[in-house]
Amino acid sequence: MDLSIKTVIADDELYSRDELKHLLQAFPSIHIIGEAESGEAAVMKALHLQPDIIFLDVEMPRMNGMEAAKALMELKKPPLIVFATAYPQFAAEAFRYEAVDYLLKPYDEDQLKETIERIEKKILSVTEAEASKPAGKLAVESNGEIFYLEPKEILYTFRDDKLTKIITKTGEFDTKIPLKDLENRLHTFHFFRIHKSYLVNLEYITRLTPWFNGAYQLQVEGREERLSVSRNYVKGLRRRLEI
Repeated sequence: MDLSIKTVIADDELYSRDELKHLLQAFPSIHIIGEAESGEAAVMKALHLQPDIIFLDVEMPRMNGMEAAKALMELKKPPLIVFATAYPQFAAEAFRYEAVDYLLKPYDEDQLKETIERIEKKILSVTEAEASKPAGKLAVESNGEIFYLEPKEILYTFRDDKLTKIITKTGEFDTKIPLKDLENRLHTFHFFRIHKSYLVNLEYITRLTPWFNGAYQLQVEGREERLSVSRNYVKGLRRRLEI
């Protein structure tokens, strides 16, 4: 299974963040979506970006790594945590927060490889468990009626002002369901966010065309319109689409 593990690095030292980013480039499954300079910023990044994993330094300003870990564990969907620090004395406390690992600076590349493999196994086991659940229909209230849609029939969906529009093979539906909620309900299917306002079924993408400033446009099966792919999502999309 092709994993794309959304990752945030939290460290108050720019050099340390850059070093870890460089080392993580060796792992195709790791997709770095954000950085934080403090524990407080790490928690805010987790709220907004919903990463799968956070590499968390211990000694940081305003809110240290342990305080941040405690706050992260209280989230509705807490990320996995890897402590990455120069201080070995906090290791025992770290595992109170169910940390995947405790990495010491300077980083040992072999240990980092073992850590990533452990993360991949954890995320893969959760993904496989969710994928094994019976596929249900998506209940959508539109124009006073409730429609039950097969997720596999949805081509794409997008936010338009105060409504979310769902485009299927056979019709179009307007709903008040926020796009983020819809994304959560479709997470076991082959959907991918290509823009802050668009969610596309990967099964129906037929063409991906460079546009400008690193952005792309794509088309889906049976539709003439071109959808914008934000440059922030291009790398992850190509990784998901390519063999």
